[in-house]
Amino acid sequence: LLPASYRKGRLYMARHYPNRDSRRYYDWLDRAGEDILCAGMLVQNDNCYNSAAFHCQQTIEKALKAYILLKSDVLPDGHNLPWLCKRAMRYDSTFGEWLDESATLNRCYIETRYPADLPLNLDFSQVMKYYEMAKAMYLFICEEVDRTLALNRAHPSQTS
Repeated sequence: LLPASYRKGRLYMARHYPNRDSRRYYDWLDRAGEDILCAGMLVQNDNCYNSAAFHCQQTIEKALKAYILLKSDVLPDGHNLPWLCKRAMRYDSTFGEWLDESATLNRCYIETRYPADLPLNLDFSQVMKYYEMAKAMYLFICEEVDRTLALNRAHPSQTS
């Protein structure tokens, strides 16, 4: 008997344990805030450029998940920033303005954490670019969350 993930010619990774990730959007936004603070500190040390870039990616992953969770009550699984950004576009098309930044920061997920045959070789100006990009996008997402919450308070009978 084949596991469900192998049936009908499909093979995909599935969690075989209960997902204990928070379902509260504000937990995700808080962690995103921690990540951007960490990135800001790590960028000051040239031995930590990869870690700084990774925290930039994590900032946006968690902030996008917070927004999507707030709007849909569904926590998306995955780490691909352009995919998450496109999911956010379902609720607000202005997220489309951040697709390029999402794609750029997406490179910082794997390549900054593991040794690679072709490393990123980050320098201060590149990491600062990632940091400024992540900070701007994080602030945009926070504003969108605030706007959604204000609309929800003004019209409590309507959904996000």
